[in-house]
Amino acid sequence: MPVQAEVDFEAIRAAHPSVFVETVLSVHHWTDRLFSFSLTRPASFRFRSGEFVMIGLPGAAKPVMRAYSIASPSWAESLDFFSIKVPDGPLTAKLSRIVPGDAVLLGRKPTGTLVLDALKPGKRLFLFGTGTGLAPFLSVAREPDAYERFDQVIVAHGVRDVAELAYRDFWTQGIYQDELVGEQAQGKLVYYPSVTREPFERQGRFPDLIRSGQMFAELGMPASGFDPAVDRAMLCGSMAMIKDMASVLDSFGMREGSNADPGDYVLERAFVG
Repeated sequence: MPVQAEVDFEAIRAAHPSVFVETVLSVHHWTDRLFSFSLTRPASFRFRSGEFVMIGLPGAAKPVMRAYSIASPSWAESLDFFSIKVPDGPLTAKLSRIVPGDAVLLGRKPTGTLVLDALKPGKRLFLFGTGTGLAPFLSVAREPDAYERFDQVIVAHGVRDVAELAYRDFWTQGIYQDELVGEQAQGKLVYYPSVTREPFERQGRFPDLIRSGQMFAELGMPASGFDPAVDRAMLCGSMAMIKDMASVLDSFGMREGSNADPGDYVLERAFVG
């Protein structure tokens, strides 16, 4: 078995002074399309749960940097990320091959709108994510403030195939052992997965499950659907999903919010077109 060459972190830091250079702690390959990885966290790195940051790899004078939602909560000691593998992608083709001990470039300025402060007060918080769009909600759903602000937190994860329901065990078991929010999650967290291309306990796209009333019935909500007075939502996923879901929420009288003007729902425009 080949021995990995020692990484010269000092040389990498000298070559990339405008970003943090962090160490890969662990990598998990969920499927041939999805993987997660964890990095060391700089002592000075601060972010709000739900924000994203730029990620890249050393080796080029101008490295390719892409926006990645941070999948760990603001209080965590390490930084987690959830990524898709693109075989010919300028970044993910190489990023998907990282191993513990490797160096990864981390931007210094996290930002984003998928944060609790961008929403008005409410009672139910829906976290709608498709594919790796689940990432920011792994962060938000482990934020104690989410359970202080809302009576119920619904994590709705939509995927094409059952195998892509990454973190399924975490949502059904692991989060209840979480050191900070486990007890609160037991009474408030609802995991709502859906699959579109294979048989599963629930099938269909979220806009369709909402329009048909199936989601409201399964969650024990009024048949009238979303109520702008109490329901809040976050959206992350493909451009098509976000546009469709935003249109659905708009039809219920819900208004998009932002950091400067909190609303009934928010989406991450950095990932939309």
